[in-house]
Amino acid sequence: MSVQLNDIWNRTLELLKDEMTDISYNTWILTIEPISIDSNTITLGVPADFQKGILESRYSYLIKNSLKQVTHKDYNIYFSIPSQAQAKPAIQEYSEDTSGLVLNPKYTFDTFVIGNGNRFAHAASLAVAEAPAKAYNPLFLYGGVGLGKTHLMHAIGHFVLSQNPSLKVLYVSSEKFTNELINAIKDDKNEEFRYKYRNIDVLLIDDIQFIAGKERTQEEFFHTFNALYESNKQIIVSSDKPPKEINTLEDRLRSRFEWGLIADIAPPDLETRIAILRKKAQLENLDVPDDVMVYIADKVASNIRELEGALNRVIAYSTLTDHKIDVDMAIEALKDMFNNSKTIVINSKTIQEIVSRYFHLKTDELKSKKRSRDISFPRQIAMFLCREMTDMSLPKIGDEFGGRDHTTVMHACDKIKNDMDDSAELRRTIEDIRKNIMGG
Repeated sequence: MSVQLNDIWNRTLELLKDEMTDISYNTWILTIEPISIDSNTITLGVPADFQKGILESRYSYLIKNSLKQVTHKDYNIYFSIPSQAQAKPAIQEYSEDTSGLVLNPKYTFDTFVIGNGNRFAHAASLAVAEAPAKAYNPLFLYGGVGLGKTHLMHAIGHFVLSQNPSLKVLYVSSEKFTNELINAIKDDKNEEFRYKYRNIDVLLIDDIQFIAGKERTQEEFFHTFNALYESNKQIIVSSDKPPKEINTLEDRLRSRFEWGLIADIAPPDLETRIAILRKKAQLENLDVPDDVMVYIADKVASNIRELEGALNRVIAYSTLTDHKIDVDMAIEALKDMFNNSKTIVINSKTIQEIVSRYFHLKTDELKSKKRSRDISFPRQIAMFLCREMTDMSLPKIGDEFGGRDHTTVMHACDKIKNDMDDSAELRRTIEDIRKNIMGG
């Protein structure tokens, strides 16, 4: 590249920066490398086909006009992909080896049971599936484990492909995204990685909370998000909590997740749980009496996964013992899962009482201002379990623990969660307390 061209391009960049949003400028213009200049044409290098297409269709006039202001000449501009012939096979090979996760054929909108806790999330997901990148972009789904986030994401993918099979839909977990990025860096295949994730129409990423704290992954996803958004492509992500509660998530990503629509999924109420069991029995041609489904739904209130697991256990017990399915048999089959003497009501009071008893404290001490570790540690565990086992908000949990601020609750939950990753002993303690809370 000549000194003259370098100077022309740098001055052009200054003009473009003033004319464009930071996102557009950083995503599309900064990827350009000036290659050559002759009497009529300036050739600009770009990394891949999809960027070339975007630049030609959306930004060529702006670039050409800025160059004219700098050079006082009406140059033609030509976008080139250096070593294009060599790059394409590598990109294709990489894409085939690292395809997205397969969509589960059972997870469609037809098999999703709508209730009060998920009605809004379902409606938002259907709207996005019917008009990708036109309704809500990005769509951010959040809720506890086993409540249907993944089901809705797969349903979106299935619906989009059923309406337009030519669209490129990619569903991955955040863990897979991170692992592929690591391998791309290791194997010097960054451009192939970016081509895969930025040359699609619909991107669905599950459990996005796991990229928090991973600087390089967040950096790459930030630019991937920008590239897709600027190309008018649909982005759907899921998490176990809303963006503002994901600790160590970069602010710039948090703000982008809040650009579109955020929809939560709450635990299903009794009527919805019964409907879920009926739908499962219908889909699998199972003959399960209504009173048995009511019994299971009444006992398992935590999440859909455990609800369906309880039904599977009853069916298996019936098959293996050659026993007709009835309530008495269901009680016997599920006796190890919960205390059958009464329905367990899980609330902050229950959790505080059991945690206090476990650590030989008075319940009032968990609500007190005392900060010694023998009290603050059980208090953090109790806050964590309130967050995990109830649908209470952070401010509400704080109120139940002596009027503490929601940020204190968030810190406690994150600390316990992080400590559990490193301590098998703490994991056993939490599991013991959980069993006590469930009446086990």
